[in-house]
Amino acid sequence: MIKKIVILSVMLQGAAYAETVIPEQIKVPQSYSPILTVHAKGDQIYQCSLNQGEYAWTMLAPDAKLFDEEGKLVGNHSAGPLWEYKEGSRVVGRVVNKIDKAPGKAISWLLVEVVSHKGDGLFSDVSFINRVNTNGGLPPSSGCNANHSGSEKRVAYTADYIFYGK
Repeated sequence: MIKKIVILSVMLQGAAYAETVIPEQIKVPQSYSPILTVHAKGDQIYQCSLNQGEYAWTMLAPDAKLFDEEGKLVGNHSAGPLWEYKEGSRVVGRVVNKIDKAPGKAISWLLVEVVSHKGDGLFSDVSFINRVNTNGGLPPSSGCNANHSGSEKRVAYTADYIFYGK
């Protein structure tokens, strides 16, 4: 019997709730429970770089605002990757696993393990993060060559982030 974890996720548009089934590949360990779900809206920032003789867009950083289920701004998501909650607590994570739920349409869903904490507050107890319900954010499909080396492009994305603690 396969155990499914179902999380309520929030979409800002009309505060519609949808059930999200977390795929096995990105589930957190069973001893952790969700403590916060936020909706992110912002950009994935890419840079045109030369890698192994070929130019390609590489991920630089996210730049997103985090909103609660009422649509109120509660934090930010930026390079690190770093998540900061409104009262100042922060976490930095590293990607443990990912799954492409909408190849060619949206960035991957992720399992992120927190590797550092700063400040006291809600994020002080966070150990894992899921990025789910992604929309957009893929690297640009063109415009990266020697003439564009070092240039940056922002690509709009939305996602839900679920923060887990013990």
